[in-house]
Amino acid sequence: MQRFLIERQIEGAANLTPAQLAEIAKTSNAAVASLGVPYTWVNSYVAGDKIYCVHETEDVETIREHARRGGFPADLVTVVSNEFGPHTAEAA
Repeated sequence: MQRFLIERQIEGAANLTPAQLAEIAKTSNAAVASLGVPYTWVNSYVAGDKIYCVHETEDVETIREHARRGGFPADLVTVVSNEFGPHTAEAA
């Protein structure tokens, strides 16, 4: 599976309540379950008027189908080509 970064423009996203985020999560989980293919929602981050999500699946089309079934925007979908963090410095 590939890892994807998804940018979703959602006006007022930073003001969503925990209950609203829980409803979004339920909707997303149901959309994932309905796809019938390997798909993992890793995590999401709320920043301003955007939600950034990390998902794993085989292709962009599956990401877009998840968004369609969930009623979410998927304004930008990008394949993650690599990951690194503070621990990466130890490999040098």
